Amino acid sequence: MVFLNSVVLALVVLAMAATSEAQLIDKKALTLDAAKRIVAAAETDAKAKGARVVIAVVDDGGNLLLLQRLDETQVASVNVAIGKARTAAIYRRASKEFEDQIRNGRIAALALADSTPLQGGLPITFAGKVIGAIGVSGETPSQDEEIARAGAEAAKSLEAK
Repeated sequence: MVFLNSVVLALVVLAMAATSEAQLIDKKALTLDAAKRIVAAAETDAKAKGARVVIAVVDDGGNLLLLQRLDETQVASVNVAIGKARTAAIYRRASKEFEDQIRNGRIAALALADSTPLQGGLPITFAGKVIGAIGVSGETPSQDEEIARAGAEAAKSLEAK
């Protein structure tokens, strides 16, 4: 009887362990080093264009990892860049999509929580999953997005490393 109880208990423990493992997933995350490389690529592009911008990189939950404000960039762009990046990360799409929705008459998009519906925020992906985002603010909307794209493109080289 004691042996049977021990076997049953062992089977229950094994089943619980298998169930708990099934409830966990492996997830890739941006490191500070990766965020620095992304910002460096965006900064290089901004300087080549003579742009004065703020560059923000966030994780997949929209939490700030790195912020860089280039010399002589307006202070107001700090929060805007963070907002654009956060929007791209938590909604898993470019922040411009929300700007376009509002422009096209869907003003209800203004009510989305933690959303900055302005062009210049792009998701950063790895193996088809959003692992963070970059937001740029300070110049024209299209320039902000071009600079953000340079950073997002640099993130693709992280996959090879």
